[in-house]
Amino acid sequence: MNITEAIERRISVRSFRSDPVSSQRVLTLLEKAARAPSGGNLQPWRVHALTGAPLEELRERAVANPLGEPPEYQVYPDSLWDPYRRRRFECGEDLYAAIAIPREDRAQRLQQLARNALLFGAPVGLFFSLDRRLGPPQWADLGMFIQTVMLLAVEDGLSTCAQEYWSLYPRTLADLLELPAEEMVFCGMALGYADDHPINTLRTRRDPVSDWATFLGFD
Repeated sequence: MNITEAIERRISVRSFRSDPVSSQRVLTLLEKAARAPSGGNLQPWRVHALTGAPLEELRERAVANPLGEPPEYQVYPDSLWDPYRRRRFECGEDLYAAIAIPREDRAQRLQQLARNALLFGAPVGLFFSLDRRLGPPQWADLGMFIQTVMLLAVEDGLSTCAQEYWSLYPRTLADLLELPAEEMVFCGMALGYADDHPINTLRTRRDPVSDWATFLGFD
């Protein structure tokens, strides 16, 4: 599989089989991903990989506290504007259309959203953190590392779903993962094998390159 194929195949999977993933496969995945670039080679990422009882404990805590906790950062700006608002709206509408939940069925939509707390049934949860004293450049480095993990997972026959949902549980994660005071969780990631649930047929839209790229000085 080449890089283009991995990029094309990668999707946010929201329904997983329960089949376990070995610690060696997760270790190999992270070792390879550590070749991701970072400014000054700071390698600002930290990862906690959970399965079994620790992962189940996290799920139970999150389900017991559906409203979450005060987050340490804001995922989206207030009053999101176009084209970003349109893209987010289209993504949500396409997702619920894939599983035949109409806009007016708020209860089922919230029920689907709550499946984030279960990592959509994935057997492994990865949680990415960094030192809170680092700045936006290191957050970008962490993003490149996370993308590398997702593409390597595709190559290895695995599926993922990156979840900023877990930014809503900073205290829960800090307690369960025994994080030092200077460390904060950025996001989680569900890792495992996709099942054949209709939600996994979703392919999010992409705007044409002409909408967001400018070419200067080319022939």
